[in-house]
Amino acid sequence: MAATPEVMPVKRSSLTMRVYAELEAALFEGRLHPGQRLKVRDLAATMGVSETPIREAIMQLARTGAVRIEAARSITVSGLDHDSYLELRTIRLELEGLAAETAAGRIDAAGIAALAEAHERLVAAEAAGDGVEANRANWAFHRGLYAAAGMPQLMAIIDNIWLRNGPVHAFHYPHAPPSYPGRHRHLDILDALRAHDAAASRAALRADLLEGGRDLVEYLRRLGDSAG
Repeated sequence: MAATPEVMPVKRSSLTMRVYAELEAALFEGRLHPGQRLKVRDLAATMGVSETPIREAIMQLARTGAVRIEAARSITVSGLDHDSYLELRTIRLELEGLAAETAAGRIDAAGIAALAEAHERLVAAEAAGDGVEANRANWAFHRGLYAAAGMPQLMAIIDNIWLRNGPVHAFHYPHAPPSYPGRHRHLDILDALRAHDAAASRAALRADLLEGGRDLVEYLRRLGDSAG
């Protein structure tokens, strides 16, 4: 029996948009994991809405590739195999690197403080063994960084990629937690932003994606080997 996804209730205004936004956030934050089955009836009960806005939101997500609707009307969260993850990471290194680089010249003290707070929540969640909150805080850090670039078209592209990428982060805890050879790369990003150093911001972001995801790449490789 499929577990009910960890999603929040929504009010009855602009229902489809609000349902979509909550499911989107759950995907971004890794609260939904690859292969997880979604049941319209269960989602409707959890969110406190009728089944119609759930179906409409699911259809929108299916068009992005974030979920799959099978012939038997089974709905599952899409995943990424090892090679697909690496392909998307190559794209992310360029796009998210550009966002970090641009943010360095535009972010203000309040924006940096918000990122620092998100990182502190991440560290606290990891120490407490709370993978759900750790993934949520990590996305808050990254999305806040990219939004600070002030490039809405770039942000929309990054969001679309994270709809596919986010659920894979559910594997971080406990299977492949991020690790770094030195200090956490978020701290390097914060230092670069405070110095308004565009090149250092890009370099620190790229190091974060490569080093922090190293164990996840290996985990996906092992999953592929076992499936084969």
